[in-house]
Amino acid sequence: MGVVNEVLILFLLISVGALARWRGLIDPGMNRGLAELLLNVTMPLMILGAFNIAFDADMAATALKVFLFSAFFHTFSFYLGGFLFRRYSGQERQVLRFTAIFSNCAFMGYPVLYSLYGKIGVFYGSVFTVPFIISLWTLGIYLFRSDKEKVSWGKVFFNPGLLAVLAGLVMFFLSWHLPSPVAKAFDMLGATTTPLSMILIGSMLAGMPFREVIGDRKVYYAAFVRLLLVPAIALGGMYVCGVRGLALGVCVLSLAMPVAANTAAFAEKFGSDTALASRCVFVSTVFSIVTIPVFIALVNRLAGPLF
Repeated sequence: MGVVNEVLILFLLISVGALARWRGLIDPGMNRGLAELLLNVTMPLMILGAFNIAFDADMAATALKVFLFSAFFHTFSFYLGGFLFRRYSGQERQVLRFTAIFSNCAFMGYPVLYSLYGKIGVFYGSVFTVPFIISLWTLGIYLFRSDKEKVSWGKVFFNPGLLAVLAGLVMFFLSWHLPSPVAKAFDMLGATTTPLSMILIGSMLAGMPFREVIGDRKVYYAAFVRLLLVPAIALGGMYVCGVRGLALGVCVLSLAMPVAANTAAFAEKFGSDTALASRCVFVSTVFSIVTIPVFIALVNRLAGPLF
């Protein structure tokens, strides 16, 4: 019941965001401002706070597993999406393949991992996002650009989230600790990531045209791939390989998140089907209310001792 309650809290926060949007308290401009605040301030500070711990060889070994499995599954999902969505073409295929690769492992993943595992969940979740960010700006661009625009390595490596992870890794391996007042300030600001993320998601969902969503079959297919097929393959594959504990839990739950919130932004940036991208985000987020608790239960049953 504790896990169910934690997930229910997150979706109650989403409802607050949706209600605020419907009442006119949040507008699209505020959505952009919230997203910038989360990406550039609260999430990086949450990550740094999670790495403010003494070096531990076992944790380092688990972090390496998480990194390698994340890199593998992002690459695997690239080819899986190409196969599953082969009957689609053009912009539809671009968007659908993107949804198969990229989950909302930051905006939604960090809060879920924090609610289940505390700071240690964010620690491993941050490691998981390193291949995610690299894949986003390489494979993501490859999918959307017909002329296969050169990868902007500046955007890959010089973004606040990845810089926070790299700085945190230096702190972790050298056992450097933030001064107590700084650590407390970072923790307080980082703790706002969960409610702000959920409110932002609720506001984004409330601004999407519901009637245009419910009749689009390919959106449900994309949601099935994102929410059920990819995490189920990850869970089965890691379990067969003998992976247990937090490495399994963090990887599977990060992959079980709905379609990445920035899918529509990439579609807009590269002139693709933004309406389809928005519908995929909406439907997968709504259905994740049911699917995330299912995978949490499976992980708790199969992962073994988490600490």
